[in-house]
Amino acid sequence: MQGDAAISLKGIVRYEKGLSEPILRSVSADLPAGRLIALVGADGAGKTTLMRVMAGLLKPQQGTVTMLGEPLYSDKLAELQNHCGYMPQQFGLYTDLSVRENLSLYADLFGLSETERRDRFDELLRMTALRPFTERPAGKLSGGMKQKLGLACALLNRPKILLLDEPSVGVDPLSRRELWTILKENVKTRAMTVVVATTYMDEASLCDDVVVLEEGRVVLHDSPQNIASMAEGLTYTLSVGTGLKVRDIQAQLLDDTDNIWDAVPRADGVRVLIKKGVDCETVEKKHSLHLKAVPPGLEDGYLVNRLHSKTLHPYSVIRDKKEQRAAESSVEAVVHARNLVRRFGSFTAVDRTSFDVYPGEIFGLLGPNGAGKTTTFKMLCGLLTVSDGELKVAGVDVLKAREEAREHLGYMSQKFALYGDLSVDENLDFFASAYGLDGVQKRDRIEFLLHEFELDEWRNTQAKALSGGFKQRLAMAVALVHRPRLLFLDEPTSGADVLTRRQFWRWMTALSQSGTTIIVTTHFMEEALYCDRLLIQDAGLPLIMGTPQEVRAESPTMDEAFIRVVESSRDTRSAS
Repeated sequence: MQGDAAISLKGIVRYEKGLSEPILRSVSADLPAGRLIALVGADGAGKTTLMRVMAGLLKPQQGTVTMLGEPLYSDKLAELQNHCGYMPQQFGLYTDLSVRENLSLYADLFGLSETERRDRFDELLRMTALRPFTERPAGKLSGGMKQKLGLACALLNRPKILLLDEPSVGVDPLSRRELWTILKENVKTRAMTVVVATTYMDEASLCDDVVVLEEGRVVLHDSPQNIASMAEGLTYTLSVGTGLKVRDIQAQLLDDTDNIWDAVPRADGVRVLIKKGVDCETVEKKHSLHLKAVPPGLEDGYLVNRLHSKTLHPYSVIRDKKEQRAAESSVEAVVHARNLVRRFGSFTAVDRTSFDVYPGEIFGLLGPNGAGKTTTFKMLCGLLTVSDGELKVAGVDVLKAREEAREHLGYMSQKFALYGDLSVDENLDFFASAYGLDGVQKRDRIEFLLHEFELDEWRNTQAKALSGGFKQRLAMAVALVHRPRLLFLDEPTSGADVLTRRQFWRWMTALSQSGTTIIVTTHFMEEALYCDRLLIQDAGLPLIMGTPQEVRAESPTMDEAFIRVVESSRDTRSAS
């Protein structure tokens, strides 16, 4: 690594009461000054704990932390913290205060003079494009705007070091692009050291250095290019023919764990990572397909490093004979929405949205933060009344019989909404009973879900004590407990690591193959390629609907297609 270390970690050990194993196990790393550094790792790897140790909030039981050449945990702690901006996953914005009032509050905490705050407010409002919203309460900002306001507050006192814990979770591609533009500008023009914890490898590839944590240990610390080179000669793509589903081909390849480490949809088909020692001809012959060699990326190198010395079991696929519905047996729409409108007073959150969803289909509902996706979801689920329009779900008129419609639905919300004080088993038992399951039927269904979602080991653990990834597993298991015809998933993989995302979509593919209809929202555009059709909304308005290929058109990636569609619509509305 080049340059002096902004932060130096030596033998860091951190453990919490009640845990038998430490969260951080002898972590050592030198983080160079003036660079953009990614901290990546699976759920539970220790990323957040390490960020808090570096921010001066959690003193390690063993080891030393040096910041800007000085011991952090010393009588200089407060002074050094003034040189460090920290933005946790849940940044402390005051939702009842306006954008300007939030900035003023943090300016007071940093002791900025009137002249300093005036200059900084002007600069940061320009940088974050929040100037038109200075009087809007923070609680009424979109998710992307909240993240940018949190970033502005963290940057107020011109820190030399900026620590960001998963700043783009739940943020749409347009806002993510703006966020990373701000970060790169600060590193370039101010020689700031920025450390970003992220589960997204496309973000980590934008950084100068990548630190990979696994089970509380640093297992890699190198440039994105050097990590990518670990997969040299192992990466291929294949085109998917007309009439075939990308997700079905991907699932077939994922299940071939003798030859393949990874398979994931990409704009031009499926990207495949074969195992070391396996030649591509073996895979081509076994699956009757043609592979084309392509250069490796950071995600490929990360997976090779993680899986090389491990036996990866096949992904669980939820094989339930009682779940088979034969998607082709009916052409009647499971969801029929026409000119759907939802108003909150004078504000229209959803404005004349129309679409049909058919049995066994995976339908993607996409859009920027604040586009009206969750509002549309809640109307479809009967959780919000429809202001105007027609809506039928599973043949039931939702406007007349919301309770009856809900019996056919499973819903996994964006935020964990189960009972934290109940165990995994107790949550499943409670919701199974609420849906009318009892006796052997209920017990068998719970045992099946515990097994399929690999929750057996955690069945007696309180839900609030689960890691983020296992909370998501439990939430999906609960949503499926009554074998719904229609499954609603609101950003189910938000913040999940690479392999967890693969597992969730393997489950969804299996459910779709059995005839379960799925409507999903996501900000991760790679995931849109799993869908049969997509609808992109913005400001409550439907912008475009079609297959992923139709929506992508000539754009090289789905991210760029999304940004093109949204920006084009906004330009048209601004001109009219």
